[in-house]
Amino acid sequence: MKEKSPILIDAARVSRCVEPLCDWYRGHARKLPWRQTNDSYAIWVSEVMLQQTRVEAVIPYYERFMQALPTIEALAEVDDDVLLKLWEGLGYYSRARNLKKAAQICVVQYDGKLPGSDTALLKLPGFGPYTAGAVASIAWNLPVPAVDGNVMRVISRITALEHDIKEPATVRAVRALLFDVIKTCEPGIFNQALMELGACVCVPNGAPRCASCPVSSYCIARENDQTELFPVKAPKKQRRVEEKTVIVVCVNDGILLCKRESKGLLANLYSFLCEDGHLTTEAVTRICRQHGIAVESVSAMKPAKHIFTHIEWHMIGYLVQGNSSALPYENDIIATRQEIQTVYSVPRAFASYQKEIGLL
Repeated sequence: MKEKSPILIDAARVSRCVEPLCDWYRGHARKLPWRQTNDSYAIWVSEVMLQQTRVEAVIPYYERFMQALPTIEALAEVDDDVLLKLWEGLGYYSRARNLKKAAQICVVQYDGKLPGSDTALLKLPGFGPYTAGAVASIAWNLPVPAVDGNVMRVISRITALEHDIKEPATVRAVRALLFDVIKTCEPGIFNQALMELGACVCVPNGAPRCASCPVSSYCIARENDQTELFPVKAPKKQRRVEEKTVIVVCVNDGILLCKRESKGLLANLYSFLCEDGHLTTEAVTRICRQHGIAVESVSAMKPAKHIFTHIEWHMIGYLVQGNSSALPYENDIIATRQEIQTVYSVPRAFASYQKEIGLL
């Protein structure tokens, strides 16, 4: 078997970027709400929300979340349904559940505060090297790198890194490099500057904005006119397509919601009836009866598609009018429209069907 070439990164070149990059950040950083505080809890919440989610989308969620749950103690005590409703629309709901689990540990073991080192943070649910490094460096100015996709892209272009940035060995090599570099500067500013450069200048989609880059004179990819070649990534695996049938049941002045299983995709969230495959109206009627619904009418709704990380749902939908005197399954409820909008968290996968019945 052919041995992999060693991962060599030009540390001196990255070190020369530190001062101009930090100076640029101080003058050009976006004014974001979580950057107006040194509170480690607020920084933690923002970093978790920003995983897999655009900054512009996160801001209103962050502000609403911090108003409702301003302390670790409040997060530790919040009802799960309230927590998931606050998170509704951000996706990747395990992030919210791990926030609460970690908060509960902090209340019991650390007097309602986050433990003050990256190594201790890594022992909490939901903390990986990136989140631990971000909180430790930004909140406490500890010399720990925070390596996300933005940082990997920036470093790969500056150094013309020829290794796949998704490979764990490549990420480890970049982190090791940055551990040495970060000792020479203000860690929180440097980490945020790298992330900001990747988000706003050395962008992921489209050509990098080299004319606006404070470190373009140190960038090998720009020098060689090869920015389009970096970062190196293996081709994405094709998503698995799954066919689903969504059944929106209007009954007794409310709408039938089913709490999903505690494991798997969209675990513990409320949804409309959602069945595997593309079903006929006869099958839909049969399923509704199993859930205690006397069906009065069934009409087709618009098809919809939702993309998860590795799966695509291709959905057809039915609107059912019916009535019920009792529901046989304990996870089924009849919720009012107001309750769906304020209490129960329905995943964005069903957004097109919520819109069709006027819930969004």
